[in-house]
Amino acid sequence: MTPRNQSSQHFVKLLALGAIALSVTSAVVAQPRGFRGPQPAAVPEAVVMPRPNPDEIARTAELLEEFKSGLNRSDRDMIDRYRGMLEVRVPPANTAIIPNLAEFFQAKHENNLAVAQAGDAELLLMGDSITDFWRNEDGAFAGKPVLDEYFGHWNIANFGIAGDTTQGVLYRLQNGEGEGFNPRAVMLMIGTNNTRANNAGEIAEGVGAVVLLLQQHFPEAEILLLGIFPRGAASDPVRTQIAEINQIVSALDDGDSVHYLDIGDVFLDADGNIPSEIMSDGLHPGPAGYRRWAEAVERPLTELMAR
Repeated sequence: MTPRNQSSQHFVKLLALGAIALSVTSAVVAQPRGFRGPQPAAVPEAVVMPRPNPDEIARTAELLEEFKSGLNRSDRDMIDRYRGMLEVRVPPANTAIIPNLAEFFQAKHENNLAVAQAGDAELLLMGDSITDFWRNEDGAFAGKPVLDEYFGHWNIANFGIAGDTTQGVLYRLQNGEGEGFNPRAVMLMIGTNNTRANNAGEIAEGVGAVVLLLQQHFPEAEILLLGIFPRGAASDPVRTQIAEINQIVSALDDGDSVHYLDIGDVFLDADGNIPSEIMSDGLHPGPAGYRRWAEAVERPLTELMAR
């Protein structure tokens, strides 16, 4: 096999893996050059996605040129005419680790700040609507009666905000929700709302960044990191994405202060579907769903609170 054919085969493999993408941006910082917004949060090594270094980017660009040089004139003209179809691109910035709070969450954030500054919360619940609705006293997604029954003996700060994402939680922790109190334990579940805009690796980085920030703000707290709950039907592609996220973030369990727990199966029937009495919309627990959640975490959470 000639060197040119070897290079071409190497190039085709890179293309098949999604590595072929031309940019002068460094992948090491995982953000566009000249980025002016909030800086990405730090991510634990256990969940960092592999990104090409400058030498690998340069070599991939060389392979692309070698491949193009072996094409006939017609094919080269076509590639030059439609440059965006075949190029080398560095992975873009991961929005899941760039702190950002939606403007319409500001009022709830302000409420959380008041709770934080009161300084007496023992248990912090952090997340999105699935956590937020522990406060609902009635309705299809009422969690408060179950919360009071199982965990009412603790002073709880519920910092769940319906619709929030990893980047929203990062912003909130950096802007007051991580100050003023010292919880004994934190129960965290976040990331399901990121599935609309981020891939599994990006979301796992976002979850990892949140865990790292929680450790920095609450160094004495035990963190119960819950796997993202299943949603939709058993055949829904988001299930595969969630499983991949959970597999990655499980590596954040350090056997010390971070404890990973996946309780997703308690919401499923024998066919892997979610009964309507558990989650009527296939996403948010109802009273029966919150009871299954409480039963699944009562013992480990109690143990963590007693440390």
